[in-house]
Formats: sequence, structure tokens, C-alpha cells
Amino acid sequence: MPDKSLKQRSLQQLQAEEEFEQQVRLHEALLHKVCRLYAHTDADREDLFQEIVIQLWRSYPKFRGDAKRSTWMYRVALNTAITGLRRKKDFIQSYDPAMLPMQQTDDNSAAVKEEKLKEMYAGISQLNEIEKAIVMLYMDDKSYDEMEEILGMSQGNLRVKMTRIKDKLRQLTKQS
Repeated sequence: MPDKSLKQRSLQQLQAEEEFEQQVRLHEALLHKVCRLYAHTDADREDLFQEIVIQLWRSYPKFRGDAKRSTWMYRVALNTAITGLRRKKDFIQSYDPAMLPMQQTDDNSAAVKEEKLKEMYAGISQLNEIEKAIVMLYMDDKSYDEMEEILGMSQGNLRVKMTRIKDKLRQLTKQS
């Protein structure tokens, strides 16, 4: 009889692992986006991605389904990234223009747009961890309801922070 319950538990564990792997694959772009925002080298992005997946796996059994799975994954990924940065005392935030998206075109207006995009990403790189998270969610067209759920901040606080972030980015991009 113990053999049967052991097999059943093993089957349940395998099903949970397969479901988890499927969810990670389904939301992999979301996780990579967080990694690109908070890590500046390929090696650091890979390390952060692995750490996020580990944290997701550890908290997977506790996921109750109260929020959308993507919202929960955003929260875990952002908390992991921010916590990791706070632990790293030697972390120096840097801006690498080579890591920005580039499109090759002869159109002058496209070149102007690319330059503005570079300036915006340079400004974003100078924001603190929470501000980056808010901007990323905003750029992903997340509603303030979703942002509140992901970040655990009130909508009023988020709106005030977003206004301040926009002002800060305007100032940062004027200095460039």
C-alpha cells in the first residue's frame, strides 16, 4: 500500500513539474524582459533568469490562483530582481548603448525616433529599481489595477510615482 501512495505522489510531482515548465515557457518573454531591465550583461541576465525560475519554483505550490499567473510571475520576478540588486553591495548601474534595440534604415525620421528611444532607455537605466518596474509595467500597457496587484502599491501612490517618473525622465533625457 505505501508503494501505491508513493507512485501517486511521484505522478503528482511530475504533473506539477510539467505544468510549471509549461508556464515558464509560456511566460518566458516576461521573465526575460525583467532580466534585461535589471541586469546589464548576458551573464548577469542568465544568472537572474535562473534565480527567478528558482524563486518561481519555490513559491509555485503557494500560488492560489487569486491573481492571473502572469501577474504572479511578474511579482516574483520583480521581487527577485530587486532583492538581488539590494544584496549586491558592489552593484554599479551602467548604461550600454549597444544593448538598445536598433533598426537600420535610411529614413531620417526613423533615425530621430531611434535617437529618442536611446535617450529614453538611457534615462530609464538611471531610475531606481521600483521606478524601473513601474515604467516596464506601464510600457507593457498594464492597467493601474494590475500594477497595484503586481507591485503591492495603491493606485494613488502608483499614479503619483508615475507622474514623478515622467518628469524625471523628461529631465534626464534633456541632459543627454
